[in-house]
Amino acid sequence: MASNQGQLVVSRLRVQYGQVVAVKAFDLELGVGDAISILGTNGAGKTSCVEGLVGLLPKSGGTVMFGGRDVTLAPADWIARAGIALVPQLRELFWNFTVEDTLTAARRAAGDRQPMSHAEIYALFPNLEERKRSIAGNLSGGEQQMLAIGRALVTRPIVLVLDELSAGLAQGVVSTVIDSLKSIRASGLTLVVVEQNLEIAAALTRDCVVMSAGAEVWRGPVRQAIGDAEIRGAFFQ
Repeated sequence: MASNQGQLVVSRLRVQYGQVVAVKAFDLELGVGDAISILGTNGAGKTSCVEGLVGLLPKSGGTVMFGGRDVTLAPADWIARAGIALVPQLRELFWNFTVEDTLTAARRAAGDRQPMSHAEIYALFPNLEERKRSIAGNLSGGEQQMLAIGRALVTRPIVLVLDELSAGLAQGVVSTVIDSLKSIRASGLTLVVVEQNLEIAAALTRDCVVMSAGAEVWRGPVRQAIGDAEIRGAFFQ
């Protein structure tokens, strides 16, 4: 691990809704520039895990340390300003905001980091520059996903969390987004990818955690999971 600044350490994370435990004792440790996928089918607890991590869901146990600071009880907006940005599964854009409005509003979450410029975002996603005066509700699904990722990247995050990047998107759009993310990763961005699609996970990360019923059931290289018929059959059918 190159620096403590970007170190993310999640220990025994537990998230529950009333009596239902959605995440049981989840552990994760990432250094600057690391990348990992959290894999599993619908209902495995992946989204609850990352929403708990970033403060959108209350934690009922465990700790989250980021950059040497305990952020377990920190609210979501504070965690975002500290440098952990979530691209949510449902994108959660303001549908009446234009592309430019969306990127401008996101700058406030950059904290003490220098926000990325609109030009930098458009270089990654040229489609957005062509539609910069269009409202989010009029964009295609692929363009909305690009905008959701661009909104997170504007804050120049230290850790980027992507929840179901590929959901509902054509393969060509997904490939474009993956290429852009690979480009930005060269800056040292740490990446957490929540996915059901093993091939997409393998395109962005080397290692993975497989979840089922809120618990870790396997951890190792993504390519090993792809090549293991027992893992695929048990957790991805």
